[in-house]
Amino acid sequence: QVQLVESWGGLVQARGSLRLSCAASGRTFSGYVMAWFRQAPGQEREFVATISRRSGSTLYADSVKGRFTISRDNAKNTAYLQMDSLKPEDTAVYYCAARESRVVVTKADEYNYWGQGTQVTVSS
Repeated sequence: QVQLVESWGGLVQARGSLRLSCAASGRTFSGYVMAWFRQAPGQEREFVATISRRSGSTLYADSVKGRFTISRDNAKNTAYLQMDSLKPEDTAVYYCAARESRVVVTKADEYNYWGQGTQVTVSS
């Protein structure tokens, strides 16, 4: 198993930036595909970005492409989500997720492990 803890959410003005971190503990971090999802009030959890085990492959939701960047540092057991040019519609709880596989996927139910979430609020 792997345990995930997100951090560095917060309140930011529109067009600002935040960098979320997801610290992993437990089994070998490099064995997991990592992803970020988000959930706004009254809405379903939606895919944001995913990265393969060795960072060779990434996928992004259309709504964040060109503004968000997912990365990972296997030596530090940490995944990141750099969020630039933030918009009020990016306001949500952001969740880190892990999947013990080689394949990057975008469906939430294909991820086995989840963090507790961190709130991101973008003011207009």
